[in-house]
Amino acid sequence: MIELPAPDISPAPTTTTTTTPTVDAAPDASALTWRGRRLYRHGVPHRILSGALHYFRVHPDLWRDRIRRVADLGLNTVDTYVAWNFHQPREDEAPRFDGWRDLERFIRMVGEEGLDVVVRPGPYICAEWSNGGLPSWLTGRDAAIRSSDPAFTTAVGRWFDELVPRVAALQAAEGGPVVAVQVENEFGSFGDDHAYLRWSRDALTARGIRELLFTADGPTELMLDGGALQGTLTAVTLGSDPDAARRLLAARRPDEPFVVAEFWNGWFDHWGERHHVRDAGSVVRALEGIVADGGSVSVYMAHGGTNFGLWAGANEHEGRLQPTVTSYDSDAPVAEDGTLTAKFFAVREALGARGPVRMPARMPTLPPARVPLVHRADLLAGLRAVPAPTSTGPRPASFERLGLDAGMVLYTARPRIPAGEHRLVLTDVRDRALVFVDGALLGVAEAGDADLPIHGTGDVVRLEILVESLGRVNYGPGIGRHKGLLGPVLVDRRIVQGWESTPIALQEWSATELTRAAAPGPAPTHAPGAVTADAGGPAAHAGFAVAAVHVETPADTFVALPGSSRGLVWVNGFLLGRYWEIGPQVTLYCPAPLLRAGENIVTVLELERLGAVLELRDRPELGPTEEYVEEFG
Repeated sequence: MIELPAPDISPAPTTTTTTTPTVDAAPDASALTWRGRRLYRHGVPHRILSGALHYFRVHPDLWRDRIRRVADLGLNTVDTYVAWNFHQPREDEAPRFDGWRDLERFIRMVGEEGLDVVVRPGPYICAEWSNGGLPSWLTGRDAAIRSSDPAFTTAVGRWFDELVPRVAALQAAEGGPVVAVQVENEFGSFGDDHAYLRWSRDALTARGIRELLFTADGPTELMLDGGALQGTLTAVTLGSDPDAARRLLAARRPDEPFVVAEFWNGWFDHWGERHHVRDAGSVVRALEGIVADGGSVSVYMAHGGTNFGLWAGANEHEGRLQPTVTSYDSDAPVAEDGTLTAKFFAVREALGARGPVRMPARMPTLPPARVPLVHRADLLAGLRAVPAPTSTGPRPASFERLGLDAGMVLYTARPRIPAGEHRLVLTDVRDRALVFVDGALLGVAEAGDADLPIHGTGDVVRLEILVESLGRVNYGPGIGRHKGLLGPVLVDRRIVQGWESTPIALQEWSATELTRAAAPGPAPTHAPGAVTADAGGPAAHAGFAVAAVHVETPADTFVALPGSSRGLVWVNGFLLGRYWEIGPQVTLYCPAPLLRAGENIVTVLELERLGAVLELRDRPELGPTEEYVEEFG
């Protein structure tokens, strides 16, 4: 059990700093201050025991439930990132702070439950969130992101003009729950532009932030050199070995308290890999090391939630894209569906929580069921049924040129293919493409280059290439990388020119557009001599399908699509997320607020092979597991 230490009034150690020293204390106006390696809240010895909980990953009807579960864990604080692109997906529209995006309501709700709030406004957040939270309309232009380039800071300044005063009004100094605000996010893992870091800090204070400011970086000399700021508390992010991190910070910042802004008690998952878990005993041992001697911590994640829609990010490793799954369960103490796990009770015991556990161990669930999936529209016919502006030009337009953040683009050209055997070459696909000739599937192109055989008859063909983004990179130098057909398409060595590029903004579709896409239509027809797919091959049964699910009383459920290959699921018009047979994730979490008493319509967009049924399960299945190993990206 962890006990709060008595105040330390001994002189600070005389260790010489190896980098810029911190100031003697945080500003007097802030609720949190420090001296002699100790943190104080309004002058009383204090330890931040925080849990990460992202409002944008939890249905707003469940915010209070999840906040209470985090509080029952024995924590006194909630911290959240702010995802800029979630609030302002389009530059020509003002940022939204209503409904699911009502950050102020979330912060006030945390305060109503008796907890402090730490806000991490970025503008870059990583968080395994699309593009690290940066809008694609910004990263798609010629600006040096996360730098003092005025093209970047001017746009961030306009965003902060909207965001920061809302946070400032909810500070502890104003009677609200916000006690700390982070400057940027793990900048030392990205760059070393200290002028930008100072600009970021000044941008917060100029707009009214008076509470404790801090930076957060990995516990290495390189990362702290890049991300720490003189006069600002330095926190670290880690998954293990807190003693080494404490020694490093003590050498660099001898008067500052030890604060771990992210303690990785679990990890996220990529499609095609295993589900990461972390043993509760390992978590408790590291946690006890962090909070020893007055250390503060944020458990990342306390409750992970879900990457609903197409908001999941991606990583890159040795040039290979690693898209993140829809679930952000992260093996957190409070599971994706709110379940209180064995890790929850182990952490609670370690933290010495003495109050009752107020929330049930599990939320109610619907009984298991199997519902027929009814094919309604062919893939291309369904997509074409939704009107969208088309760009024409000699070469394909990228997602960014089309103003498209996520979804797909349908590229159409009409080349003449000489008689005989040829090669169709796609020189740079981002991220995955289905290639059709006269309505029939020619093949699937993975990220990067693709080379497909094509048989010509000497006639003009309708070449259609449907390119899907699998998630924007959220960490490292690949942030902001463009999507679409980025390189030329060739028939042998000849470039195909004259393209129509039609954006398919799946994440923005209204219920009307979704209904139009899934409306029953005639079976697809193929031109004489067209290349056709094998009967059992990919796209043999691709397209839109629906399932009618009758519910007596709405409750949580878990959607599975046995026999289907890869695609998207909507529930009553809400885009739940992506499924993919390569796993590890098998079920998609559907929270009760998305359902209604009576008939519920589930719409499936299957891109390759549609199964016959949709299953509702009463338990999640996140796939075969492997033990988490600490990473720094």
